[in-house]
Amino acid sequence: MDPFALTGRTGDHVIDVSELGCRLHARAAEALLHMREAAAEEGIDLRVASGWRDFSRQRSIWNAKYRLERPLRNSIGEIIDGSTLSPLAKIEAISRWSAMPGASRHHWGTDCDVYDRDRLEPDAVQLLPEEYAPDGPCGRLHAWLQRRMHDFGFYQPYRTDRGGVCPEPWHISYAPVALDCERELTAELLAQLLDETSHYDHLRIEGYAPLRAHLDEWYRRFIGAVDSPPQTLGSSAL
Repeated sequence: MDPFALTGRTGDHVIDVSELGCRLHARAAEALLHMREAAAEEGIDLRVASGWRDFSRQRSIWNAKYRLERPLRNSIGEIIDGSTLSPLAKIEAISRWSAMPGASRHHWGTDCDVYDRDRLEPDAVQLLPEEYAPDGPCGRLHAWLQRRMHDFGFYQPYRTDRGGVCPEPWHISYAPVALDCERELTAELLAQLLDETSHYDHLRIEGYAPLRAHLDEWYRRFIGAVDSPPQTLGSSAL
């Protein structure tokens, strides 16, 4: 995947998937449609809350959080007072739940956030941990994903807390394409992106200075520290 697609600045690598109501990489879409059919056979209506997301959309989320126009949350999803945080601490708080523009896995079209439409209305989805707890509305979906998603080539890169992104049981990734993207998204590429966008108001990423100064450590925590898929994936992933 070329650097512009990898960082969400072009979308030529994704397609519209009307059945899912989102855009995804073609290979990920095909696998997800098969997985959705399998889930339906067990009474689960697997839907996509968020699929491919471009740089502009990710920038609006990040910048709104940095300006405290959107809430910041702690590791268990509780809203915190961002006005008491230093710029670097604010960046770390944002990064626990939202990726830096250009660094989101959603840019690749391989990753999406899913929920159970049978148990949760689309306008009620918040993508919070309690929704995917055993007694939550998407608890049944979460348990099903643990049993079956690997058969279709999917895994959860944020399954456990490795000191970076908080666990996101709703976030699944199509390994056959995503693993290549992981290797291609280097700290050097993100440094170049930060420097280039800092010169333009319509592209500038809030918190540029502290983020750029601590980019190597930030990259290690929030990009590199992810869970890996099982060594053997199902036939749908081949």
